[in-house]
Amino acid sequence: MAEAGPGRLIAGGRSADVYEAGDGRVLRRYRDGRPADRVVREAEVMAHARAHGVPVPEVFDVAGCDIVMERADGPTMLTVLGRRPLAFRRQARLLARLHAVVHAVPALEWLPAPFGDGAQVLLHRDLHPQNVILTADGPRIIDWEGAARGPAVADVAMTWVIVGFSSVPPTGLSAAAVRTVQALFTRSFLAAAGPVDRDWLAAAVRQRLTDPHLLPPERVRLERLRVA
Repeated sequence: MAEAGPGRLIAGGRSADVYEAGDGRVLRRYRDGRPADRVVREAEVMAHARAHGVPVPEVFDVAGCDIVMERADGPTMLTVLGRRPLAFRRQARLLARLHAVVHAVPALEWLPAPFGDGAQVLLHRDLHPQNVILTADGPRIIDWEGAARGPAVADVAMTWVIVGFSSVPPTGLSAAAVRTVQALFTRSFLAAAGPVDRDWLAAAVRQRLTDPHLLPPERVRLERLRVA
């Protein structure tokens, strides 16, 4: 791949940028200089999930820190919640259904198992509204770099801690409204995807605190939660 982006920058996250690549494709490029084999493994997970019926963009090519994949056109679930916050219940139920689809997939044996032994299914570990694109043909799940294997409840708990305690990008809502929607969405998601006991929620907090991309305010909130 060329060093420069092949097209217009259309999205960016905490560790990667997404560029137009033409012909209904995008290029996802990591900025952290990660080993190429990690990117290859992410692409393998995406292909594995897609082959088992998970709505994942098709992967076309992998080279270095780049993945060329099918373009998923549409707003993220987070964007929709910002525009229509009263839709929080419907979107929370959709997110719970997507979890169930992912957890019906057998895990690849070489994936890490950060939650120990037990039921081993595919885990996304970052399945929240910003990683769901709502296309005209249905939702698409993106950002599989943290995929792992383990019990499904661990993935639900991870989404709880991410949705409930992360700093939300601008959505057009006031700060007070964002906090309210966060709380309502999180509660509705757990009701649809749970139950999850306190031990698993605590385990998710500990796991989340190992994320090098945590923002300082997020770390403070989680440290307080761990102490409480």
